[in-house]
Amino acid sequence: ITGRLTGRLTDTRANYQGVWPIDQQTADWSTDPLAYEATGMPRHLLLDLVSPGERLGTITPEASDATGLPVGVPVYATANDKAVEALGCGLRDEDTVLLSLGTYIAAMTLGTAAETSSDDYWVNFASVPGTYLYESHGIRRGMWTVSWFRDLVAGDAATDVDKASSLALLEHQAAQAPAGCGGLMTLLDWLAPTEMPYRRGAFIGFDGTQGRAHLYRSILEGIALTMGGHINRMERALGRHFSTVIVSGGGSRSEVMMQIVADVLDRPTRRAGMSDAAGLGAAMCAAVGSGLHPDWDTAITEMTAPGPTFTPRSDQVTAYRAIGETYARVTDFTDPLFAWTSRA
Repeated sequence: ITGRLTGRLTDTRANYQGVWPIDQQTADWSTDPLAYEATGMPRHLLLDLVSPGERLGTITPEASDATGLPVGVPVYATANDKAVEALGCGLRDEDTVLLSLGTYIAAMTLGTAAETSSDDYWVNFASVPGTYLYESHGIRRGMWTVSWFRDLVAGDAATDVDKASSLALLEHQAAQAPAGCGGLMTLLDWLAPTEMPYRRGAFIGFDGTQGRAHLYRSILEGIALTMGGHINRMERALGRHFSTVIVSGGGSRSEVMMQIVADVLDRPTRRAGMSDAAGLGAAMCAAVGSGLHPDWDTAITEMTAPGPTFTPRSDQVTAYRAIGETYARVTDFTDPLFAWTSRA
């Protein structure tokens, strides 16, 4: 896209991690010939890199004809999707963790060291140059599960209005259901991890007393309990305690989800002030690059606003602590079952 807009093959440093021959310390292409040999990517085929907030180029006459954008308008580098989402949520300190409730659910925090990824988190580039995003393990098809269940309840012929009404009713009823949903638990492996291809998602614990609201709440509890475990493991690996949780993404619009997250994690949980945090974060990169704001801290202060905070409830914290101990061990029993059924 940058090449089509500017005529220059340039990209942001913050787009490259993992399989690329990038030097994590300098955020530039590696100087080690073995890195190119290992990845199969010769240096001359790789784009030139600039930092988030720096210019990628300007709109060419050809791009102007195709898009209507004025010739010469500067195009600024942003960052990868999670990095701009974190920026747009106002994440700026190491004592806060961001829980992103999207189709793929993950938690992340900031750091200034290019630490080696561990079994409990991996390191990515953040939006602010010189900082890094530490990202937990996550849930694939996370909030997809909520959308799937909403559509299932609404029916095949449901309109968007019907689906919204169905979700509102589920929210209202789920708020009245007890923590733990009468023993109902949801396992969220609808898309099995590559290292455990036999895993499956499951609803466990029906006894005839639960209804659709319990199923809905159980999905939300499964998300919160799973991510609570990932966040706790990332805390221990980093030697930190996250005093505050920010929640972003479509799932953050659920009042029930927000309160469950606060109760499971037992700490104040704040909704991000804007639902499209990634779009806002990208705009903030351009705001700093263009000089609209003099630095990143000012951009965060001026362009982000906190949403409402949900406070943990002591009785629910106690309940979820006990439920969480059981939930953490469920796969010890289901993994052998699914491994066995996958061979059938």
